[in-house]
Amino acid sequence: MRQFPAFFNLEGARIVVFGDGEEAARKLRLLVSSPAELVQVGDVALAEFAERVVHSVPSATRAVLESARLAIIADVPRRAEILAEVRARGIPVNVVDAPELCDFTVPSIIDRGEVVAAIGSGGNAPVLVKALREKLEAIIPQRAGEFASLAGKLRGFVSGAIPDQTARRRFWERALAGPAAAAAYAGDFDKAEALLKEAAREPQRRAGVVHIVGAGPGDPELLTLKALRLIQEADVIYYDRLVSQDILSLIRRDAARVPVGKSKGDHSVPQAEIEARLVASAREGLRVVRLKGGDPFIFGRGGEELDAVLGAGVEAHVVPGISSALGCAASAGVPLTHRDHAQTLTFVTGHAKAGGVPELDWKSLARPAQTVVVFMGVDTAPVIAERLVAAGRDPSTPIAVIENGTRPDEVRVFGVLSELPFLIEDEGITGPALLIIGEVAGLPLANASLAQFLPPEFAGAARHEALAFEE
Repeated sequence: MRQFPAFFNLEGARIVVFGDGEEAARKLRLLVSSPAELVQVGDVALAEFAERVVHSVPSATRAVLESARLAIIADVPRRAEILAEVRARGIPVNVVDAPELCDFTVPSIIDRGEVVAAIGSGGNAPVLVKALREKLEAIIPQRAGEFASLAGKLRGFVSGAIPDQTARRRFWERALAGPAAAAAYAGDFDKAEALLKEAAREPQRRAGVVHIVGAGPGDPELLTLKALRLIQEADVIYYDRLVSQDILSLIRRDAARVPVGKSKGDHSVPQAEIEARLVASAREGLRVVRLKGGDPFIFGRGGEELDAVLGAGVEAHVVPGISSALGCAASAGVPLTHRDHAQTLTFVTGHAKAGGVPELDWKSLARPAQTVVVFMGVDTAPVIAERLVAAGRDPSTPIAVIENGTRPDEVRVFGVLSELPFLIEDEGITGPALLIIGEVAGLPLANASLAQFLPPEFAGAARHEALAFEE
């Protein structure tokens, strides 16, 4: 570690910024939300900061440096002379675009009020630092600073309620990632305060909570920000077979991981037992996440699990995920609706509750100018194709089969409805896969230059698609 990160207390501090150009303005924009006294030294006062920053002329440099805590030298013609004045007084200094002259560098900052995060590279890779900051911005809740202020306000109360330091630390570890945190991040600080006080008064009576979370189609970058936060806060996670390893790797190491997924002919953990486990874990005071592929309320049994948990008197919340229908279609370049080709979109399951083909309104599904997306339809694809054609759907209707959508091993096969069973068998598709039936499924292949827009990992899939289309 070549540089040691530290935070300066700016209460009552004076910071002097030298310069009157854009570089000086950028540094002042970082500082205006601080409580420090800000002085800009330059030939021209920066009008943008007229109400907040004191302007001083260069001839007064020595005077303004008296009692200064930090100095920043931006765009000035007499840099060496000013630097000597600053160093003579032992004031830490930053010289813009000259890391070899700096006592400190200005990191890329995430400001959430009382919570501040900063990342730097010692001036070596500012573009990389900016990209990393953007990733951090995405995972730090917007109200984290306000929640930190509330925690600070209650420190004395909690210390009085929980005198033992070890017990108090464990209380904060749980409280700052539990129901109180959820309330604070939702903007209900009165509820958050009440929950913190209640938990401090009765620390042994922890109330657990169940979050039913959609993990999306598999690409971890398609997780919602809330889903990512809950995954990383959970004490125990019950996850489905469809949740990708990339997403499971985001779970914190000390959390319990319990696989409860189902596959064809293998329901090793019955649905009723899954629901019972969710309730039992919450009653132990744990933060429980039920992690489901796609969206939990689209053929994911999320509704059944929510009813069971709430019916047991346990607090529960649902976090939506990007449905595999949306994620897989977008990844393959298939618009599920289109003004010229599909004015109706229907999601159906290809698997009945008791097994086999579900009873569907085949006549309605056979109407043209609509898209039918079939979940869990690989095994029943022959019957689905047969019944749609029998109900009047054109056998030459375009179809797409997308296996492991949005993942590096994604496979896409395109063809027509009459070929659906043979395409699945010939290409060895076993699932998880999505069937898209409708005119929109033929649109990606209408563009002869499709392959040039695909990432390298899908180059094989692009060739696969072209061959299927030619046949």
